[in-house]
Amino acid sequence: MKSIITAISLTTGAVLLVALVFCSETRSEPMFSQSNGQIIQLPRPNFDSAVSVEQALSKRRSVRQYGKKSLNLSEISQLLWAAQGITAAEGFRTAPSAGALYPLEVYAVAGNVTDLTPAVYRYRPQSHELEKIVEGDKRKELCQAAMSQPAIENAPAIFVFTAIERRTTIKYRERGIRYLQIEVGHAAQNIALQAVSLGLGTVPIGAFDDSKIGEILNCQPGESPLYLMPIGSINKK
Repeated sequence: MKSIITAISLTTGAVLLVALVFCSETRSEPMFSQSNGQIIQLPRPNFDSAVSVEQALSKRRSVRQYGKKSLNLSEISQLLWAAQGITAAEGFRTAPSAGALYPLEVYAVAGNVTDLTPAVYRYRPQSHELEKIVEGDKRKELCQAAMSQPAIENAPAIFVFTAIERRTTIKYRERGIRYLQIEVGHAAQNIALQAVSLGLGTVPIGAFDDSKIGEILNCQPGESPLYLMPIGSINKK
């Protein structure tokens, strides 16, 4: 009997340890390092605007042509917060996530952004920071990897959503793939509506070479590109 009780205690302890590790990994930054060491603190996002949700919904359109005006760091900050910003002490975000597991990562590919060197950056929601991943303006390469769609090369910046599938599949198994695909739709719509509020235009793009996008972003094993969103000022003719 004593040996049975001991075995049960060991098993329970192991389960609790796995649960703690799992929660730590899924609720924090990814357990891999891509950074070259440069971290950029983003401006605090705004939580109010003169544009209502109803107005943003009625004005949302797919915009593929952009003006020459550069974006600024405050706009980048606001768009990233809309996509995956933290909105509660528990770590909940602007977009719903199955099991609050948050498999999505958001990258900003900056080319023409005031006070932001051209490079690939990864958004860190917990600290509302950008982490530089790859040096240089990668818009042309990203465009070529996305079937040469000109909206990507001409935009001042492109947001790229990826997913670390194991964060969701570890709990929901194969069904988790569907959940993360649904989730990226929520986050992309948040960016589209926030863009309207800022007087900007964007378009969600899903046609691209996954492996080439992964190389450009320096994606890690198990991380899959899902969506591209070029964004810029609306080209008024």
